[in-house]
Amino acid sequence: MINSNPYVYIIEDEESISRLVAIYLNKSEINTKCFITAEDALKELENDKFPNLIILDLNLPGMSGFEFLEKFKKKYTTTTPILIVSARDADEDIIKGLGFGADEFVTKPFSPSVQVAKVQANLRREAFTSAKAEEVINFGEYTLLLSSCVLKKGTVKIPLSTKEYQVLEYLIKHAGKILSPENIYSDVWKVKFGDITAVAVYIQRLRKKIEKDIASPEYIITEFGNGYIFNKEKIH
Repeated sequence: MINSNPYVYIIEDEESISRLVAIYLNKSEINTKCFITAEDALKELENDKFPNLIILDLNLPGMSGFEFLEKFKKKYTTTTPILIVSARDADEDIIKGLGFGADEFVTKPFSPSVQVAKVQANLRREAFTSAKAEEVINFGEYTLLLSSCVLKKGTVKIPLSTKEYQVLEYLIKHAGKILSPENIYSDVWKVKFGDITAVAVYIQRLRKKIEKDIASPEYIITEFGNGYIFNKEKIH
C-alpha cells in the first residue's frame, strides 16, 4: 500500500522534463516539488516535509547528482528511494549511482508513464519495508531505532556513542521508574563495581543532545537522592 499522500522531489535542471514528470505524477495523485539545483533541494530538506521518494538527475549545475547522493546518504538515515534519471548510460555511471545508494537508474529519453509506474513500485516497496523494518520508540521529536541502534530527530541522525545509546535505551525501556546510578551502572556497564560517576557523565551528555534546556530537562529527570527517571509521558 502506498502512502495516502506520497510526496516526491524532482531534481532536474531541464524544466521541460521536470514539468512533464510532475504532470504525470500529479495525475496519479502523487504530489511533487521541483528543483533546478541539488543545493536548493538540500536546503529545502531542512524545512520541508520530507519526501517519500526523490527523482535525481546527474548532470546538474553546481553540485552534481553524485555529490547530492553522497551528502544525502551521509546526513539522513531515511530509506527514501532515489531514482536516478540521466542521459549518461555508461556502465560505470550506473554502478557508481547504485553504489552511492540510488535504488534505480533510468536513462533518458524515457516514457513518462513508465516513469510513473517505477515511482509507484518504489513507493509501494518502501511503504511495505518501512512497516516491517524494525521496532521503534518515539518520544517527543525523536525516534529510537532499536535494531540499528540509532537516534533520529525527524529524519536527521543524532550522533551517539555506543554507551550513550545503551544508557538512553535503558532509561527509555524503564520509563516511569526511578533508576539509581548503581542500578544503571550495573545493568548497562555489566559490572557490579566501578566508578558510578560515569552514569552522571553520560546523563549529561545525553541531555546536551536531546534536551532543549539541560537545566530544566523534560525527558531525563533527576530524582534528587534517588536517581533518574525517563518521563514516560513523552513516549508516544
